[in-house]
Amino acid sequence: MFAKIPQKFTAPFGLLGDEAKLAFPSQPNGILKLSTVRNIPATDAYWEQFFVLFDSASEVFSLITPNHIRRALADAPENVTTLIQIVASRLFNSISDHTFPSSSTGSVAAYASSIIKSAGVSQQKTATEQVLNCLRVLQRVLPVVFEAEGDSNSFEIEVLWRREEVEEAVSNDVATAEPQFVIEDEDGSDREEAKVPQTPTKKAPKKLLPSLGEKLFSAITDLMFCCGFTLPKAIQVDHHKINYVIWEKGIGSANSLGNTTMYDSNKTEVLRLLLVLLSRQIYLPAASLFTHPALPSLHIVQKMPRRDVLTILCSLLNTAMNSSTTDTITIGTIAGKLPYNHLVFKGEDPRTTLITTSLEVLCVLLDFQSGPARDQLFDGQNASPTAKTNTFRYFIMKLHRTQDFEYLLDGIIGIMEQQTATVKNLLPGAKKSLPYVTEAIIVFWKLIEINKKFRTFVLESDKSVDLIAYLLFYCVEIKDKPQQHGVCRAISYIVQTLSAEPAFGPQLSKPIKAQIPTKWGPVDTAADFIIHAVYAIVATTAGSLTSLYPALIIALSNAAPYFKHTGVSASARLLQLFNSFSNPLFLLSDEGHPRLLFFMLEVFSSVIFYHAAENSNVTYGILQSRKIFEDLGTFTLTRGLREVKRAQLAKEERANKASNLKGKSPVEEDEIADAGAEKARLLENEGVRGDSQERETESVASPRGSQGDEPMTRSFMSPTSDNPYPSDSPISEKARGKMRERRSVSVENITALDRVPLSIGRNGFVPTQEWVTSWQQGLPLDTVMLFISDVIQKVEDMQRHRTVPSADVLKFLSSVNLDHIFPTKPPISPRRFLWSDASLIWVTSLIWGEIYVHGMSPLGIWNATNVRLFLVKHTQNQQRQITETVTNVVGGFLRRTTDSAQGRQRAT
Repeated sequence: MFAKIPQKFTAPFGLLGDEAKLAFPSQPNGILKLSTVRNIPATDAYWEQFFVLFDSASEVFSLITPNHIRRALADAPENVTTLIQIVASRLFNSISDHTFPSSSTGSVAAYASSIIKSAGVSQQKTATEQVLNCLRVLQRVLPVVFEAEGDSNSFEIEVLWRREEVEEAVSNDVATAEPQFVIEDEDGSDREEAKVPQTPTKKAPKKLLPSLGEKLFSAITDLMFCCGFTLPKAIQVDHHKINYVIWEKGIGSANSLGNTTMYDSNKTEVLRLLLVLLSRQIYLPAASLFTHPALPSLHIVQKMPRRDVLTILCSLLNTAMNSSTTDTITIGTIAGKLPYNHLVFKGEDPRTTLITTSLEVLCVLLDFQSGPARDQLFDGQNASPTAKTNTFRYFIMKLHRTQDFEYLLDGIIGIMEQQTATVKNLLPGAKKSLPYVTEAIIVFWKLIEINKKFRTFVLESDKSVDLIAYLLFYCVEIKDKPQQHGVCRAISYIVQTLSAEPAFGPQLSKPIKAQIPTKWGPVDTAADFIIHAVYAIVATTAGSLTSLYPALIIALSNAAPYFKHTGVSASARLLQLFNSFSNPLFLLSDEGHPRLLFFMLEVFSSVIFYHAAENSNVTYGILQSRKIFEDLGTFTLTRGLREVKRAQLAKEERANKASNLKGKSPVEEDEIADAGAEKARLLENEGVRGDSQERETESVASPRGSQGDEPMTRSFMSPTSDNPYPSDSPISEKARGKMRERRSVSVENITALDRVPLSIGRNGFVPTQEWVTSWQQGLPLDTVMLFISDVIQKVEDMQRHRTVPSADVLKFLSSVNLDHIFPTKPPISPRRFLWSDASLIWVTSLIWGEIYVHGMSPLGIWNATNVRLFLVKHTQNQQRQITETVTNVVGGFLRRTTDSAQGRQRAT
């Protein structure tokens, strides 16, 4: 009797309402009509389906593809213009309609009404549903329009920014509500700008109406603060449903509005459209980023009223900083406390999505510096934002209250603590990594970059060393993921920026209170932890993160004058880094490698100058490695090539022995004894591979143009002059004589081997003797060599009979006095990170690269569009190992069950 069961069930009266949706991409009256029929009238009933057909964002993005819009732009561009205008007009009218926002759909009556509507009895959507569909359609259409424009913006100007003239004067009634939060500033230019459009009607009988883009930004702002849509209905005042109230407690607000899942979801929809408008930047090539500023970004950072800027800025900041202490109770927040919740509860949590989107918008707004929005130079060097360049950056700079600084710092640390907890959990993979860690790190970078008072507050806080520890720990955790290398580079610049501040040094002697995983071992002070972290990043990446090395080693150089009581392990790490950077193979393989050696020598010089007695472990390591320092003083290309050849021959010999034994190559005892053997082997492998191995990209979305500038503010070479020992040098006359004696024998005879071009670097770099001389003579070896020459004889006398243990030597070094060699200490001059056009482009591409990746799932907002700011490389997603294990176990169980059932059936 079951033989006539239909293969496909159909719903009576269209109960499921899917027929029209499935037919929309293929029917002539669907999306295809947009490109096949020219000049569709604005009054045509065709446009109505864009408001009533869709029920979710995923339906809009799946039923309308970029190819549909792209084909319409090519065959019937006027239809795309009409679509944008009609959708925007419906959005504006719906906001002002008295039925918007409609009541919540949580009641039984509302649920029954929705079923009746879906059954075909009524094809109307509520005002709220139509507003959401308007937002989603614009999110889908605008990226394709921006893509088609490229450097040109004629179509964009015509559709979004053309202003219409009218005969009669149009009155704009603006509510003069008292702002919730005011940041004092001395510049009243923003008030003057607000009065510019109010021209006398006598001189100008025709007045320009706001453009579609201006009205669109105004509508987005209203929707962000609409009671019953994104804010609770209870805070509505009389019939005014737009109330500019900061979303959550924090900066500028002490009240919590009690948000719900529906409000969070609606906020995300509005912010997503705002992000789409701001994404005009990614369709510009890197070379045009500053000369062709994105008009939507310019409008929001320069033309938006002061009240709106402050309310939006505080709302986004508070939403992001409250991520670890949210009071919104949802299934996602409850499930987030359970282990392996991300494997059980699929889909996105609206709260997490809102936090991520808020941080993304913050990153874009605080990063934008293009055209007239560039920070202005005041003293010829330091640039700062103004109210006329970027108001969001300007008001961030104006933050000054201590409670606000403490709130921001606690929020950033809370996010980093949550992320660290996902790693050090007892159950591996029990918690999913936070999706907005990168954006939080970049927002923190922007805060300390723009607001100098906040940067000082962070460094003077007791939590500063914990924050640095979290950042470096996260960098170590993601260093092996090529798609995260851009974030690692950003962290290295943050550490360099903080290390250049005077308040950074006194914090180095404090212990780390952060809960770092035990694999780091016991770390006495913050200085020791930084040394260990830098070593872990450099020694285990095998040259794949060379762009990070300068900033990290410069941070060590900036911090070295404040090193005290450096531990044995940390001191050994410093010497291992020095041994690696002084390896001839490493020095001669790239033009920029000698500067890393220069910075490491600066570290040892600063330790000797300022706290030699308090760092006996470091000075003892210097004495043990004195042969390397001496060889650097007489280093030539001939010797370097000879050492490289010897290392290559030794490696070939070990490879031959291994092949003969047909087994694993045993580890030589001398390599085990060598403290820098691990890094030396890595560097050796790097040089031998040569050009056969391509450089890995720093991120999934990397800029096509420059990769950013190197964080150097002064040359690492000593200036060439007739007198290499200036009169103000803090070195005694006797010491200068020793240096002249050493310098006189620092150059060997140049043989024919020096003139033979030899490519030993990964990029085909060919070292020359002239190049070697240029950096070898500028190495800051004098301080270290003077220390060795003054102390080594006394240490050798103590150990002549080999009866004095190393503890006695350390005790002697802890009481050494070098005032007779260095009567005065040189001033501390840290190297600061300086922004340039290349670094600004790199950070912009990094921010938008992260946003692009997040936008790929689940909607694919910018997918299948020609992004020009960075290069997109798609890789196949890899499932988590635990997911594969569960799948295999369940699949095996099901197969066994099916096989057993089939066996029983065959047996019967």
